[in-house]
Amino acid sequence: MKKLLITIFIFPAIFFIMPSCNKKLEVLPQNSLTPDQIKTSSDVEAVLFGGYETLQNYGAFGEQFILVPDLLAADSQVNWVGTYPEYKDIEFKRAISTNYVAGTIWANAYKAIDIANTVIDKINIVDTADQATIQGEALFIRGTVYFELVGIYGKPYSDGNAATNLGVPLVLLPTYAYDSVKNKPARASVADIYKQIISDLTTAVSKLPSSNANFRADVYSAKAILSRVYLNMQDYVNAATQANDVINSGNFSLNPSYDKAFNNNANSSEDIFAIQQTTQSNAGTSNQGIVTFYAPQPLGRGDAQIDDGYFTFFDSLDFRGKFVTAGTSISGFDGNYPNKWSQFYKTIPVVRLAEMYLTRGEANLLSNGNIGSVAPIDDINIVRKRANAIAFTSAPTSADFVDERFRELGFEGDRVWTLKRLKLNVDGYNYDDGKLILPIPQTEIDVNKNLVQNDGY
Repeated sequence: MKKLLITIFIFPAIFFIMPSCNKKLEVLPQNSLTPDQIKTSSDVEAVLFGGYETLQNYGAFGEQFILVPDLLAADSQVNWVGTYPEYKDIEFKRAISTNYVAGTIWANAYKAIDIANTVIDKINIVDTADQATIQGEALFIRGTVYFELVGIYGKPYSDGNAATNLGVPLVLLPTYAYDSVKNKPARASVADIYKQIISDLTTAVSKLPSSNANFRADVYSAKAILSRVYLNMQDYVNAATQANDVINSGNFSLNPSYDKAFNNNANSSEDIFAIQQTTQSNAGTSNQGIVTFYAPQPLGRGDAQIDDGYFTFFDSLDFRGKFVTAGTSISGFDGNYPNKWSQFYKTIPVVRLAEMYLTRGEANLLSNGNIGSVAPIDDINIVRKRANAIAFTSAPTSADFVDERFRELGFEGDRVWTLKRLKLNVDGYNYDDGKLILPIPQTEIDVNKNLVQNDGY
């Protein structure tokens, strides 16, 4: 595995991605652009496209934003049988501050944030007609990345100490040239990070269109991520409201069968936001990428296998429990693999309509609300019906929604967020145990003495 660690706060200039002339996100970038060359509206849009590329990267939704949370949850979900010890260390909660994966996520995330900050800083250069959309997209990227970061490196909002728990550095201005004072920020509190995430995403909602070209973020992308944010804050009324807005938009519909939600050449009808992959531009196909690790030999490495406990969550009719393939890892271990990640160069869903039904149903249940005028049993059964699972005939409990999210969203990075939010045991650990978050990369602490390491590292 290539071990490239990038220090985010020390650089004379950031190089951004300049897409080719047709401006499609899936096109392989051909040129680069330095900050002092950002002079036109097209230049700023090119920088923005570089932000989408960072979301595609294996350090983000191309792999690690999905796989790492699932390795932390692990129990009844994932067994790491591969040769890369950094991933095994995460699964067994024994990662150290020099863990390669922790460094990759951090570096790529702050690259995305710096790109978003640059777009926001240069927004006045953009053609007037395009300013709101482009600014909204940059805010969407920044808010979404900060949400992932604070969950990976900071304790959960639900533990009641968000105002004092340390999150990650809050960087809201672009770094065009290194400043030994400004470019060594301390960690902001979890509460302050969440406050910024909500500000970014709600502002994005006010600026983004109801639909956007080339699979770029739109208003419902921002609302869907906002529903996740509010859910994790246990603000169930707002979580249900955002999810309901997405459901009632008319822009999305559940695929007729569960398997059709995955391995598509472009967004499916239920993808609210997704990452595009092509042969020229992808998260990796040999040593990195979600498919690389979840697909068995000979297609992928097969390093991440399904834990046998996973199958106990399904009734005999539920298609989702059968949406798997038996295979062998590159290390020679036989096991089962989720078919969600079985083909290279296919779209990676980030947030799907099925999640919005489960969020609205659970949030209404926990708040005794009626957002959308739909009972929780109806929301959970909409999702179960599509999977051919046996319908609920009596009102579901909170525990039913926890299990249903696992059935529907397993191997999509959701499990650890749900368990922490509800203060449930996570793979034998208390929900707020320090081993359920990653260490701050040692390379960052070495160059920035204002950073404080997480407890236990």
